[in-house]
Amino acid sequence: MNIEQARFNMIEQQIRPWDVLDPGVLSLLAMVKREDFVPAAYRAMAFIDMQVPLPAGQCMLEPKVEARLLQELAIHKHENVLEIGTGSGFMAALLGHKAQQVTTIEINAELAALASVNLERAGVMNVTVHHADGAPGLPSEAPFDAILLSGSVADVPPGLLAQLKVGGRLAAIVGQQPMMRAMLFTRSSE
Repeated sequence: MNIEQARFNMIEQQIRPWDVLDPGVLSLLAMVKREDFVPAAYRAMAFIDMQVPLPAGQCMLEPKVEARLLQELAIHKHENVLEIGTGSGFMAALLGHKAQQVTTIEINAELAALASVNLERAGVMNVTVHHADGAPGLPSEAPFDAILLSGSVADVPPGLLAQLKVGGRLAAIVGQQPMMRAMLFTRSSE
C-alpha cells in the first residue's frame, strides 16, 4: 500500500467533500501520521472511511468526522483545550498542533497508556493525558478556550459548558443511535 497516496485520497475523497476546506486543517491531516495512532492489527484501515477498533471496545472516529470537528472548533495557537475521550491519541495530537496546551482525559487505563506512548512517539509535547472519568471535566484547570468530546453523549453535561471561557467552544456528538448529530456550543456570557 502506498501510504502517502492513501493519505492523499482520504483527504481529497472523504474529508474535503464533507466541507472541510480549512487549509490549516487539511495540511495538518497530511502531516500528522494517522496510521501511527491505529493499532497494528488495523493499520490497513487507517485511511478508510469508517471507525477503527481500539482496545476496550472503543473506536477511532471516521477521518471526516475528526476533521470536521477540528475545523469547527477553530483552535488558535494561544488556546488551552480540554478533550474528553483520548482513545489512541490521534485527535489529541491534531489539537496539540493547533493549540498552546491540550489536556485529554481517558477513562480506560489501557487507552490512556496507549495514547501517551503514541503522543510521545509522535513528538507531541504539549498534550497531557489523564487517566480518569472525563464526565466532570477538569474544574481545577478550567476555564478552557475549547472542549472536545471525542465520543458521543446523550446530553452535554452542564458542568462541562460551565468550564468554558466566555467565547469558548464545545464540540460534541449528541444523541442516541440512530439519531445523533454533531453540535457546537459557544459560551456567550457568564
